[in-house]
Formats: sequence, C-alpha cells, structure tokens
Amino acid sequence: MNRFSRPDGRGPDELRPLRFILDYVDYPEGSVLVEWGRTRVLCNVSLQEGAPRWLAGTGQGWLTAEYALLPRSTHTRTPRENGITGGRTQEIRRFIGRSLRAGLDLSRLGERTLILDCDVLQADGGTRTAAVTGGYVALALALRRLAEREVVPPDIIRTPIAAVSVGVVQGEVLLDLCYEEDTQAEVDLNVVMTGDGRFVEVQGTAEKSPFSHTTLMEMLDLARRGIEALIAAQEEALR
Repeated sequence: MNRFSRPDGRGPDELRPLRFILDYVDYPEGSVLVEWGRTRVLCNVSLQEGAPRWLAGTGQGWLTAEYALLPRSTHTRTPRENGITGGRTQEIRRFIGRSLRAGLDLSRLGERTLILDCDVLQADGGTRTAAVTGGYVALALALRRLAEREVVPPDIIRTPIAAVSVGVVQGEVLLDLCYEEDTQAEVDLNVVMTGDGRFVEVQGTAEKSPFSHTTLMEMLDLARRGIEALIAAQEEALR
C-alpha cells in the first residue's frame, strides 16, 4: 500500500515539535508562548475582579477566552475583526473556554474572572488545540503565583487539560495535522481530554465522505496517546 508522506517527514502517530516559553510577556498574571511546529500562539492570563452578572451573589468565578488571528499570521493578510467578530472566531473562543473550564473548580475562585487571551502569531494548523494546550500552562502558572500571594486558594485546578487534532488524509489516520494536511483531510477531529484520560470535547467532521466507527475509535485512541504526551510536556514546562 502507498502511505501518505507527511510534509515534515513525521510518522502517522508523531506530534510536531512542541515548546512552551513561560513569561513571554512580563505583565500578565501568566504568559506562555506555545510553539507547536510552525504554529505559534501567545496565551496571556489576567485576573479581573467581578464575575458575570448571572453569577452575582453566588461566590463563584468564571473563565472566559478570547482568540484572534494577527493580520499576517496566515499566508495572506487576515483583516482585524474591529467590532464585528466572525462566526469562526466566536466558535473557537467558546471551544477554548469550555475546554479549560472543565479543568477548574471555579467555585473556589470567588467572584472573579480569569480572562485568557489567545493571539495567533503564526498559523500552520491546530491553532485552537494549541490555544487550549498552551492556555492551560498559562493558567496553571497564573494560579500558582496568585496562590503564593494568597490572592486565590491553591486548589482551583482539578486536572490538566490538553487538546490535539487528528485527521484522515488519503485514507490514513494521522495525529496533529499541519495546515497542508488539514486542507487535504477527509476527516477532521479536534479532541480535548483531561489528565486522567476523560474526554472534555470531541469535534468531528467528515469533510469528503462519512467515516466508520472503526476509524473513529482509531482516531480517538491516537488522540489519547498524543494528549498523554502533551500533558507530560505541560508538566515538564511547569516544573
């Protein structure tokens, strides 16, 4: 059988090179630049007093995420979304927020809001999964420091969270698609999981033709193994 040759020479189950650069920006409570292959996403965490109106009086906090592509993060210039946020951007913001809230005990935060800003400096596939994976590191860094200063309790984080893409390209299941692979994918899946192996979210689409239960299980198993490696890399960075 002819196997799909990946543009960067990786095996089907290999992640792209991953690096977390902590304290990339001096001012936020937590700041991390995640370099994942040629994708680079800057994740900054801010703590703001006050929770959304629907949580007023509950003593519970919230986490919200922002996401944006910088104008030349892509092959052609992406216009800034000034005042009008596109549907894709809104969907990715919600995806990031949902994913990371699953790893926090927000009842311990008090009526405060954690704001995670994810700015894509360079996009080469997997920007939303990079934002989740790097965003967790930025959150863990921020909450650790806030706990040391006794601003928040030390046990807000319940579990690490990481995300990865999986796809089918020319009939082969591949982990962690780059942009060139993503544009050819017959099936595209984004998977978010906890540190103890539970699923937070699975986004899957048959881009060209429906896929089988067997293929889905193969993709989820490959994603699980990839996320185990990502969480190990997160823990190493935070050490």
